[in-house]
Amino acid sequence: MDLLSDILDSLALQGQFYFRTCFNSPWAIGVPNYASAIRFHYAVQGECYVRAGEDEPIRLRQGDLVLIPAGGAHALSDTPERRPVGLETVMQDNGYTGTGTFIVGEGCERAATQLMCGHFTFAEGSNHPLLRSLPKVIHLSAGMRSAAFWLDEALRLMARQMTDENPGSLAVVRRMSEIIFIETIRACSAQSEQLSGLMEALADPKISRAIQAMHHDIATQWTVETLAGEAAMSRSRFAARFQELVGCGPLTYLAEWRLQKACALLREGRISVQEVAGRIGYQSPAAFTRAFTNMFGETPTAFRHRLAA
Repeated sequence: MDLLSDILDSLALQGQFYFRTCFNSPWAIGVPNYASAIRFHYAVQGECYVRAGEDEPIRLRQGDLVLIPAGGAHALSDTPERRPVGLETVMQDNGYTGTGTFIVGEGCERAATQLMCGHFTFAEGSNHPLLRSLPKVIHLSAGMRSAAFWLDEALRLMARQMTDENPGSLAVVRRMSEIIFIETIRACSAQSEQLSGLMEALADPKISRAIQAMHHDIATQWTVETLAGEAAMSRSRFAARFQELVGCGPLTYLAEWRLQKACALLREGRISVQEVAGRIGYQSPAAFTRAFTNMFGETPTAFRHRLAA
């Protein structure tokens, strides 16, 4: 089992492309918070600065990619000192309707800053150590891309498709953006100790066997002892190593994973809440409802009805 693919499939990763920019100095744009998304900006031409919160600005050069996990508010600008104007205001002032190139200012297109902007989303209720381990900002330089062949090729293809007016070009960009997210967290895992640990866990020949067992047989009444047996490790060593790499204990991971799978089953709407409870390993619907409500703040039935409304 490919664990990373299984995680992202369960969390329903989707890429969304907003627009291509053509920004001519002077310009500075404030991008609002969007908590349920991971925003991205790819510098196709020129350069700019990205500032998240009160952090020092990051210089985004041609070929660089930046991700803003948790959809945090941030600013894009031609100089680090320029004060940003809200995105909606800039779009209205420049007559951008949501289609075509987002143009700001006047000047030579060859000298303008051209960005590809979009976001990644996950299904409502998504809560996994992978998402919690992402740093505030992920910056992938053009130099780092040279060591990540598939990521480099995907970015180049997405940039070419950006100006392609053939049918389906936008769908290609969306699919490529999902590949880019996966390859980016692989290439940039060193930027977060938590992410680095999790990626190591998914590749570790022992710890990964225990995670695979939980994913494959989610309804099994696993204990730390039985999971340690899957990993061919002592109970104490397994528990300590799992906590070190994943950031939580094995049974906490299992409980959270069960509820993530429950969300997916509830979204599909094909089986009853009672059947969902049994399929993910709860011995009673009442226990499942309590656990689900504690994590998501509403009952499984309310969650399903709200999504169906």
